[in-house]
Amino acid sequence: MISLTPSHIIEYLFCPRFTYFEYVLGIPQYEEKHFKVIKGRKVHDLKLERNKEYLRKKIGVKEKWVDQYLTNESLRGKIDEVLLLDDNTMAPLDYKFAEYKDRIFETYKQQLICYALLIEKNFGREVNRGYLVYVRSKNKLLEVQISDSDKQMIKETIEKISWIMEQNHYPKATKYKRRCLNCTYRNICTQ
Repeated sequence: MISLTPSHIIEYLFCPRFTYFEYVLGIPQYEEKHFKVIKGRKVHDLKLERNKEYLRKKIGVKEKWVDQYLTNESLRGKIDEVLLLDDNTMAPLDYKFAEYKDRIFETYKQQLICYALLIEKNFGREVNRGYLVYVRSKNKLLEVQISDSDKQMIKETIEKISWIMEQNHYPKATKYKRRCLNCTYRNICTQ
């Protein structure tokens, strides 16, 4: 079985051909060179170090685990904070080097759903919400609901990605053609 990260899931949901080009053909997208990615990682590491002992009592945090690397049969990832809440459910918390602009990006939610699946498997507790901290908006904290259908969608996506990788299948491109304009693979993709 293939072990995927939330990035695999997000890239596939953006366009299934990302999976094919990067993980079947092995053509990297070189995202590490982007300034925002590098800066975001530095700020992220600093936040984790500074907030080690801080419990967010306003949202009912009883206990937390910082910088947790978790795996299950098909997924793996490092979660900024795993929170145990007053109602004995758990939740992922993820720091974003971003400004909040009155909407939560679908990619952020997809990442939290992946983390929810990892937490449920490794801690054996229900996860029905996650949290985002927008660092560039004065550490604005937002709650994101996570449903059973959200979790099922991620599980189905994992199966589709695994099939592409195992079968060397060239999938259909995204139906949202605007995504192609800034795509790393636009010069080699036959739409």
